[in-house]
Amino acid sequence: MSSVSSREQRRAITAVKESLRDLRNQLSLLNHQVSSAVRIKDVDLDCLELIQRTGPLSPSVLARTAGLHPATLTGILDRLQRGGWIVRERDPEAADRRAITVRALRDRNGELIRHYAGMNTAMDAICAGYTEAELELLAGFLRRVTAAGHDATAELATE
Repeated sequence: MSSVSSREQRRAITAVKESLRDLRNQLSLLNHQVSSAVRIKDVDLDCLELIQRTGPLSPSVLARTAGLHPATLTGILDRLQRGGWIVRERDPEAADRRAITVRALRDRNGELIRHYAGMNTAMDAICAGYTEAELELLAGFLRRVTAAGHDATAELATE
């Protein structure tokens, strides 16, 4: 590889990293606006998203997944339950009769969907400009970046 193409590739990689940071910041701002609109804390919205996508799940699994201390998560779950976003239920399959799972309540989903509608519509329009193969490439790239972020987070959590 020549130094020119090597330099160009470094620039392109830098541009991708900067774009991902910009995207992270913008999505964080969007999520902050949504959490404010539905009157929950940003971290509560993050946990609700995890519960909706991967639940029902135990509080300990949720705490590990979210990278939160169990005591912190208890407060989050209390707020989400009081707000009608989640329910805690006994886990009938657990050996410990005290075990519970956390499940998102679907009747509040419409509120979240309404607040994200503009972004979803914009994403649909953007994606319509790509071929199926290009979308598969982008999805694969994003999955790999997400996995790298997961690994980096896990590594920092063990320090």
